[in-house]
Amino acid sequence: MQLEIITPESLVFQGEATAVQFPGLDGSFQVLNGHAPIISALAKGDVKVDLEKPYTEEGNAKVTVDGSNKNTIRVAINGGVVEMTNNKVIVLAE
Repeated sequence: MQLEIITPESLVFQGEATAVQFPGLDGSFQVLNGHAPIISALAKGDVKVDLEKPYTEEGNAKVTVDGSNKNTIRVAINGGVVEMTNNKVIVLAE
């Protein structure tokens, strides 16, 4: 699925993911390929992204590689909104 994480300042991440875990207001939740359409508010926390290919970008301070597994990244957010439709996930983060 296509994922975009956007803040008011910039596009933080854009790429293909197999699973994305979010810090929801009532607890964390995850979406996978083919998930039903959803819109949800997000709390402060980490968006955990399982990528199709290893993360190779350098110099993006907002993206953290999860340990030695370069197929998993985390992006810290201060809240926001997520929308998934037609296998495309858009995160509007603070």
